[in-house]
Amino acid sequence: MAHVNKVLISVSDKTGVVNVAKGLVALGAEILSTGGTAQALRDGGVAVTDVSSYTGSPEILGGRVKTLHPKIHGGLLGRRRLDIHVQQMKEQGIEPIDIVIVNLYPFEATISKPGCSFEEAIENIDIGGPSMLRSAAKNHEDVLVMADPGDYDRVLEALQAGTVSLDLRRELARKVFSHTAHYDSLISSYLEQQASDSPDRKFPSSLSLHYTKVQSLRYGENPHQQGAFYREENSREASISGATQLHGKAMSYNNYLDANSALELAKEFDETAVVIVKHNNPCGVALGETGVEAYVRARATDPTSAFGGVIACNRGVDLDMAKEVTSTFVEVLVAPGFTAEALTELQRKKDLRLLEVGSLESLHRDGVDMKKLVGGLLVQDRDLGSLKDLGELRIPTKRQPSTEEFEACDFAWKVCKHVKSNAIVLVSDNQTVGIGAGQMSRVDSVKLSEMKAVLPVKGTVMASDAFFPFRDGLDAAAKAGITAVIQPGGSIRDEEIIQAADEHELAMIFTGMRHFRH
Repeated sequence: MAHVNKVLISVSDKTGVVNVAKGLVALGAEILSTGGTAQALRDGGVAVTDVSSYTGSPEILGGRVKTLHPKIHGGLLGRRRLDIHVQQMKEQGIEPIDIVIVNLYPFEATISKPGCSFEEAIENIDIGGPSMLRSAAKNHEDVLVMADPGDYDRVLEALQAGTVSLDLRRELARKVFSHTAHYDSLISSYLEQQASDSPDRKFPSSLSLHYTKVQSLRYGENPHQQGAFYREENSREASISGATQLHGKAMSYNNYLDANSALELAKEFDETAVVIVKHNNPCGVALGETGVEAYVRARATDPTSAFGGVIACNRGVDLDMAKEVTSTFVEVLVAPGFTAEALTELQRKKDLRLLEVGSLESLHRDGVDMKKLVGGLLVQDRDLGSLKDLGELRIPTKRQPSTEEFEACDFAWKVCKHVKSNAIVLVSDNQTVGIGAGQMSRVDSVKLSEMKAVLPVKGTVMASDAFFPFRDGLDAAAKAGITAVIQPGGSIRDEEIIQAADEHELAMIFTGMRHFRH
């Protein structure tokens, strides 16, 4: 069992701090602390020496200066194996500090609060905390440092066993520098966003990203590629990244991509909706009175592609839907929740991955989308654009859409947004009929959507994610029996496109909004 001399504790997050302090006292430690942490420890029955008593310097400047003192940083930075350090510490009356337990002022939580003022944000920038963490981490061979309450138990166990390895010390030091780097990046980004003279507040001049590793993956997109999954901290939106896996094999790289695509499309609908994705494109989407009805209708779009697909439902899964899902091979099922009976049924499929994402009712949707280039990064707003009232949009054709066509176009437009460009979606009665994805020419996407259709194409409406550059797409649509089209418009040949629609007696809606998806 190791003997511990002095431990310095100063935490904003007090989770587990009393228990770890008691364990350290049992190893012979004297606890140094400040302010609220010292009070919490005393309330928990732990004897504490105030830092101000130890240093002989009172807290000053409203608490801004507490631990910035040679007796603190000398005790952290002094190297025990270096004679000159040991000699100078003795001359200055500095005792070694063996362990530092610090986490920082909640800057991110503070700036996330509605109405947070600039002054409040500034006061929640921690100075002494990062300084102590960095000092201890730099001298990790002599000082154990913990910024994460999740490390308390294992470090205490190692101390009790008398075997604190250098690997553990280095791991804790690495975590500290990652933690403080993230903290500094939050402050930098916040200050740049507040700058009145910043021409582009949303995209700072220097971009620092911080993600926490959740798991190593068996491989990446292909077996010869390694892969891992990282989670963004403090994301508040229901998402695949924050989902709880209730059953099944570990998620793969491609599972994550497909599940994310499926859920993001399911979020587009207020009604009960089911989305089936294959190779990062929807292959079936439908609404229904119940989850099972929506699933059966979505699967009917393209039963062949739906085999081995990834499913997302924007409602909780009940037993009826579960039975239908287990009647075929499915890779992943994503939903806000599952009834107990549904779980029992679904868990009969040992490899079926079940992801619970929680309620979608109070979605907080924001953030940016990033795409990595070799040696660079593209950053943009997420495509959260939507249409409120199709009846208010421009209808350039002689024939106006019917009520049923308006409804079908609204559904088709929401789906089309999530299909790889060039994208064409055929829809009838809130159910996809044909999906043409990722073609190099728009007319080929039209032809592919018809070719892929299992259900009747005649009488469907068509959505296009971008304008038609030539009339051939409209001609192909009319030949297939499509009755209405929704598209952005904006081509230099719009008049030619409108003329083609009028010749074929098609109704057409111009949205003025494009949804390229690469």
